[in-house]
Amino acid sequence: MIQTFQDNHLLRQVRAAVHFWHLISREALVNTTNQCCAKFKQESQEMSNQDKVQYQTKKGIGWIILNRPEALNALSQELLQQLASILDEAKTDDSVRAVIITGAGEKAFSAGADIKFLNKATSLQVRDYARLAVAVNNKIENLGKIVVAAINGYALGGGLELAEACMLRVAARHARLGHPEVHIGAMAGFGGTTRLPRLVGKGRAAELLLTGNLISAGDAQHIGLVNRVTETEDLFQETENLVQEILSQAPISVKMTWEAIHRGQNLTLEESTLLGADYFGLVASTEDFREGTKSFLEKATPSYKGK
Repeated sequence: MIQTFQDNHLLRQVRAAVHFWHLISREALVNTTNQCCAKFKQESQEMSNQDKVQYQTKKGIGWIILNRPEALNALSQELLQQLASILDEAKTDDSVRAVIITGAGEKAFSAGADIKFLNKATSLQVRDYARLAVAVNNKIENLGKIVVAAINGYALGGGLELAEACMLRVAARHARLGHPEVHIGAMAGFGGTTRLPRLVGKGRAAELLLTGNLISAGDAQHIGLVNRVTETEDLFQETENLVQEILSQAPISVKMTWEAIHRGQNLTLEESTLLGADYFGLVASTEDFREGTKSFLEKATPSYKGK
């Protein structure tokens, strides 16, 4: 199959173009993300030193907790800046293989944007605030590791947009989700108008975004917005079980599969399928690929090393 691609000059050109686009877009994304996050660095340093985001690692999983329970974990500028720094730390820590994001307290994952700030801010300040949030969500989506949202209560507006940037979402049965921005004369500005349609389809996304209605965790699962629904007391254990199930697979296969899904959304059908073929070829060069295929043929349990 690979030899066939190599012999076809036209397909080589397409693949080269896809690879070039991939590199350029990724570099642009990194530059934009760093610029937007840096914009609030000085301001955040002048604020309270209280941690708006808590972080701990356990069993190869980084647990990120949005820590403003008194404000239903609303996404203040300080919280977003701290979250960006923690994501950078998790990204470069080889001992952290996955990340779970949740909210402090029993009521909310995150109620969304900081409305007190929005009410007093100028339009340019609102735009910069939104760009900071977009940059943080891009960090989540491009972390290069498994990221799962454990939705422990209300996930509204910007809070839901943060969850939408995660690879997967697990929700407690009592959770309520929605985009009520239109109720206050605003709109989803942290990436929801892009990610939500990709998750649930244009029609369902339009209904949620235009009516501002909230839906139950069960309904969110029905339309594909969340992957699993659990009892409240089981949320964290079930989320960890899901993560460990993924981590038991070949690490490079998992990473390249997510890359193909995520990057392929921005390509044409032909370009996306060629990208998948290229990644398949890359995976086939790994030790884990030989181990997995050999174990399958021998009816044995594979032992993956991430090489």
